[in-house]
Amino acid sequence: MSGISSRTLALPLLAVDGLGVRFVLRDGLWRRARELRAVERVSFELRAGETLGVVGESGSGKSSMARALLRLIKPSVGRVSWLGQSLADLPPAQLRALRREMQIVFQDPLASLDPRMTVSASVAEPLAIFRPELSRTERLQEVRAMLERVGLAGEILNRYPHEFSGGQCQRIAIARALILKPKLLVCDEPVSALDVSVQAQIVNLLLRLQREMQLSMIFISHNMAIVRHVSQRVLVMYLGRMMELAPREELYTRPRHPYTRALLDSIPIPDPVREQGRRVSPLPGEIPSGLEPPTGCVFRTRCPWAEPRCSSAVPALESVSVNHQVACVRWREIAP
Repeated sequence: MSGISSRTLALPLLAVDGLGVRFVLRDGLWRRARELRAVERVSFELRAGETLGVVGESGSGKSSMARALLRLIKPSVGRVSWLGQSLADLPPAQLRALRREMQIVFQDPLASLDPRMTVSASVAEPLAIFRPELSRTERLQEVRAMLERVGLAGEILNRYPHEFSGGQCQRIAIARALILKPKLLVCDEPVSALDVSVQAQIVNLLLRLQREMQLSMIFISHNMAIVRHVSQRVLVMYLGRMMELAPREELYTRPRHPYTRALLDSIPIPDPVREQGRRVSPLPGEIPSGLEPPTGCVFRTRCPWAEPRCSSAVPALESVSVNHQVACVRWREIAP
């Protein structure tokens, strides 16, 4: 550990403070521009080796948040820090060099791979960019080793993405993301486009690689059961805002936000008798447009616990316990 200060070791790997992402949309040439607030006031920390699950319906801002963390899109407000260093303060050359430490796996495995590049070329490309000192033979050795690590041994180097199944393409995408041995892997719905049987294989592969490579992960999904399996902490988002942030077991056994409770109620029970007998009230309506969000609490239009005061002010994040935060004025009343 020589050369690494104790202060650096004490810092979170990633710190997010008040992150916001806003897009300006125009419906026509002469129409007034409207602002879409995709992410609003998101704050959390991620420690080395930890997995943070991020859940919420489509339109909750999960993917926009992930891209802003990696500066694939520029945050509108807030601060993202890597080991205490604000990414916004880094000159372009340093930010580019830092990208080898932060990688992402996308939802659609086939769309994330260039159809004109062979498997070997796709996985080797990050090495050519960030490790130009390697010879062609050395790059090929690294590629073979990583492909074997993700379960793709054999003569596949000169084949193209369309020749593989969705699960195999996602393994190739994972190999490409991990070839530089990053510290952080962002998984943006990495299994939602795959068959159920393949989903389990990819999730178990990610967990094994996390242990072996000492990765930190941000795992984005709408599948609450998978998130419980992979995460140590879970962040619940709705219409771009934080609803609840808590350790996994505390959130799944004692949810304090009505939206979290609704998401948990949507998880099917494997026992068909119990599943048929339970009574679940689905959330009414659909998630509102981010162009015209409700005033006050953005969840109030679908919340069974809403009352008049919920429309007057945005609820602040309150501490339920040391590591448990919730944004709801009635959380004490709805504790299970």
